[in-house]
Amino acid sequence: MFSFVALFTVALVSQAWAAGVASPPAPAAGGSSFSDVKRIVAVGDIHGDFEKFTTVLHLCQLTRTEGGQERWIGGATHFVQTGDVLDRGPDSKKVMDVLMSLETQAQKAGGRVHALIGNHEYMVMSGDLRYVSDGELAAFGEGPRGVPLLQPLTAPLPRFRAAFSPTGTYGRWMLSHNAVVRINDTLFMHGGLSPRYLNRDIAELNRFVVAELRGERDAKSGVGADSEGPLWFRGLAESLQPQVLEAFLQSMATAQKARRIVMGHTIQERGITLRANDRLALIDVGMSRWTLNGAPSCLVIEKQADGDRVSILR
Repeated sequence: MFSFVALFTVALVSQAWAAGVASPPAPAAGGSSFSDVKRIVAVGDIHGDFEKFTTVLHLCQLTRTEGGQERWIGGATHFVQTGDVLDRGPDSKKVMDVLMSLETQAQKAGGRVHALIGNHEYMVMSGDLRYVSDGELAAFGEGPRGVPLLQPLTAPLPRFRAAFSPTGTYGRWMLSHNAVVRINDTLFMHGGLSPRYLNRDIAELNRFVVAELRGERDAKSGVGADSEGPLWFRGLAESLQPQVLEAFLQSMATAQKARRIVMGHTIQERGITLRANDRLALIDVGMSRWTLNGAPSCLVIEKQADGDRVSILR
């Protein structure tokens, strides 16, 4: 596997060559890009911990509990959950049910919920159930795994598999989502933007990931399964030399019309990590009790006349 520096060097060479024969890809439009958003709240990996999920929703002033239900109070806020709701913990179904409800509620209030596709959503929908817990299976009326976590699960599990099929309730819902979104001048995704994908149109990447999960493209060798793809890449979470990171962020600004990137996937044991004057944010704090049991935390980006105000709530 090549280092981030080597990958970035190759990407810069390719970019310089391509500049002589074609213009950079146009910014994605429609369902992949959103502009003039005043407040954005981003939350990282949930992994089946419903209690932590509702705690962070309240912390970030997105919902309150009324009559046992979560009610949207975020107004025109855009809420980004960067993927990995599924696996490990027992209550991913409850989390998804709340997200489904909040999507409708937020849109009526002028806001938006972006539940991004993470690598664990991709795994489950493509039949890789190594991390599915007994509690998750029970929520769909299935018996226990029968084999330890991390071992391949080949049991029929008809109700669970049907729910996450392209025509199932939860599979169909996930297929309506993006893997990558740009809101104002910030990119959000689960894993990270590798040099290999630096110049790719994010709308095209989203189409490819969804097509793979529908079975229209090979899910084992496509964008969603690529270790350098936006669901899996960890290179930006490495300890990079400042000049390397700066060069990458400048290239990203040119290619993607985005000055900031926000990612989950790689646990930050000390909490949400901001680098390069808040232009890179790592927001997976291992919140789930089935990972690190980190403190419920969210990233808040507020658009102001003199630039963005970026803060962390925990």
